[in-house]
Amino acid sequence: MFDTRKLLAAACAAMTLSLGLAGCAGSPQKESTGEYIDDSAITTKIKSAFVQDKDVSALDIKVVTFKGTVQLSGFAPSQQVRYKAESIARATAGVKAVSNDIQLK
Repeated sequence: MFDTRKLLAAACAAMTLSLGLAGCAGSPQKESTGEYIDDSAITTKIKSAFVQDKDVSALDIKVVTFKGTVQLSGFAPSQQVRYKAESIARATAGVKAVSNDIQLK
């Protein structure tokens, strides 16, 4: 016959595992753990490229990445710098889309 304790323990283990995996899953409003790590890497790469660029100020432009979509905000001294920041973001590996909300000073 079935051992009730073993069956109950197996059911509890299965529920714990499924809840744990659901906690790592993403949704339209929430990133999965892997997506969060990927997005953090994308943001870091873009900010690093801004630091290395002589025209784009990494201090004046904020970068937020969510599920591969990058949002740029902040201020730029000219339209050319605004476009250059967007171009740098678009050229970064892993970027799916860029929303350029940078305002001119």
